[in-house]
Amino acid sequence: MSRLQLALALLQQDARPRELAGMARFGINPEGRLGLSMPVMRRIAQTLGCDHELALALWDTGIPDARIVAGMVAEPAKLTSPQMDAWAKDFSSWDVCDQVCGSAFLASSLAWHKVPEWAVHKEEFVRRAAFALLATLAVHDKRAVDERFVMMLPLIEAAAGDERNFVKKAVNWALRNIGKRNLALNAAAIEAARRIQRQGSRSARWIAADALRELSSEAVQARLRERAGS
Repeated sequence: MSRLQLALALLQQDARPRELAGMARFGINPEGRLGLSMPVMRRIAQTLGCDHELALALWDTGIPDARIVAGMVAEPAKLTSPQMDAWAKDFSSWDVCDQVCGSAFLASSLAWHKVPEWAVHKEEFVRRAAFALLATLAVHDKRAVDERFVMMLPLIEAAAGDERNFVKKAVNWALRNIGKRNLALNAAAIEAARRIQRQGSRSARWIAADALRELSSEAVQARLRERAGS
């Protein structure tokens, strides 16, 4: 049995087709899906271990569950720019996009280069990938300097008028995560949200209102002050 056959067997044995209707209610594209839960996919990935060739083979199956596992077993150092672009263009569901951005893409040295490239892309899920990746970097890239995130705020502002649901939610996610990183970035994100608010579109108003509500809240402000004082 090849590594791909083993991986597919593991995926098939935990398939839950009866869960697909419920997944669809959460905006997950059920097409071609096996219905695996995230804990099961993580367990399968741990069983398989890092294997970049297997990741590429799993991706080529087109099975969304297999693609999420592909992101987990891929070796980020081996991801090329064309491979990342190709995977981003293949995204057709928000969960695959977000999971791959939070695993393989996040750990790639190319991650910061892909955010501005994808942020101006016309395709919905490629553009979502830019901001999902930025949101994830804001949480996990502890070594990134503030200026790096400040430079991303104009991209957020430029995309705030995109009315497509999966784009605007990722834009909002990225803005909020940047603003929760520290007090300086909180102030910068709040100012960006106010500029977005003045754009006037329905999407921009929603993004701004949601971000301002959270970033200005006493809970977030207290947490950031405590972090600054520690």
